[in-house]
Amino acid sequence: MRSHLLNGLTAEHYRRSVTEGVERVAAKLATTDRPFTGVTVDALSPAIDAIDLDRPLGDTTAVLDELEDVYLRDAVYFHHPRYLAHLNCPVVIPAVLAEAVLSAVNSSLDTWDQSAGGTLIERKLVDWTAARIGLGPAADGVFTSGGTQSNLQALLLAREEAKSDSLAKLRIFASEVSHFSVKKSAKLLGLGPDAVVAIPVDHDKRMQTVALARELERCARDGLVPMAVVATAGTTDFGSIDPLPEIAGLCAQYGVWMHVDAAYGCGLLASLKYRDRIDGIERADSVTVDYHKSFFQPVSSSALLVRDAATLRHATYHAEYLNPRRMVQERIPNQVDKSLQTTRRFDALKLWLTLRTMGADGIGQLFDEVCDLAREGWKLLAADPRYDVVVEPSLSTLVFRYIPAAVTDPAEIDRANLYARKALFASGDAVVAGTKVAGRHYLKFTLLNPETKADDIAAVLDLIAGHAEQYLGESLDRAS
Repeated sequence: MRSHLLNGLTAEHYRRSVTEGVERVAAKLATTDRPFTGVTVDALSPAIDAIDLDRPLGDTTAVLDELEDVYLRDAVYFHHPRYLAHLNCPVVIPAVLAEAVLSAVNSSLDTWDQSAGGTLIERKLVDWTAARIGLGPAADGVFTSGGTQSNLQALLLAREEAKSDSLAKLRIFASEVSHFSVKKSAKLLGLGPDAVVAIPVDHDKRMQTVALARELERCARDGLVPMAVVATAGTTDFGSIDPLPEIAGLCAQYGVWMHVDAAYGCGLLASLKYRDRIDGIERADSVTVDYHKSFFQPVSSSALLVRDAATLRHATYHAEYLNPRRMVQERIPNQVDKSLQTTRRFDALKLWLTLRTMGADGIGQLFDEVCDLAREGWKLLAADPRYDVVVEPSLSTLVFRYIPAAVTDPAEIDRANLYARKALFASGDAVVAGTKVAGRHYLKFTLLNPETKADDIAAVLDLIAGHAEQYLGESLDRAS
């Protein structure tokens, strides 16, 4: 079994095995003609259930043949131009190369003696991102597993900085369309069920600052403690960007921690055309960025940035076997001092190789292309009498609803849209997402693939309409 351990003696075996795997994936990418096969849970489960994990195949080729049947053949392929559903981006090749390097070397980014140069590379990228945001010379941060963890840590810091003697008094303010991780974080941090105050949004799904000011004033009047305001730069459902400068002003006025969840909108940090859409982000106390959403990085690659490095102390614990206090005096950099995680992958290497190969402008150009595409898609939807589109895109998301000419019952229209989405997924011809707006079912395009064209959007809209019309026709037949 030692022949499977990666070391100097097995380097050739490693090269052959990884090359065979890469060739399989490359062939799959080159020949995949739709984003999904339409396989169902019931169809795929028996094949996986039948595998006896206590009887290894022992041979890489046999294992890859089996993997083709249970995973590769039926995977959802985000690189396909008609994958239009969630915040999953196609990935750039330098980042995939980095995955191979970091997995093989297997550095752990918790301490210097497990990572060496990896620690310095991550710190350099944190500094680079903080400078792009404009957080100032005292800024710092750390890579995380994703936006949920970044938001959790940001709110942990905000809770500690609030210095309240009662968790029950703490309040977090976020728009009614903010990410669910805000409420989840509040619960994990021991706050009460009323801790998160939902602020109404305007027609463009942006936080209403008049309502925020009213709630902050009410909070102070009622003897409660405003712990944080979470402004969203790119909501999951709509891609909307809250009015950051106005929110920053209110946070300064009331002495509240300002967190910006830019998990989606962080692509604008590299944008050549639309950077001004997140003006005001530089006034935040903390910022979440997800490189694996809009920097075209593989999952996972996220970071939390803070204006004041000293606030990260709230996540610091010292263990004698790992990061004893003397290491601080010896100026040995241990990233575990800043992180909620201990053992942690060298995910920063993916962004490093991407920047060193493509540059920030290369990333920004790709993100600008998907923002431009969303604008084209919005024009198509606005001009199409079959559809109602909710808001003009700020980033690359479109939320819309099929509206049949001959049907007026909102519940029946809901069912037609739900059916169309499921039927489209089952066909494998395209993948779209769904959400609710004012209690009604809508469909959603999240456009993160620069290879997607306006013609793809038009074709998928025709497919959706066809499935919806089929459902409505069958519904009329059943009714008669």
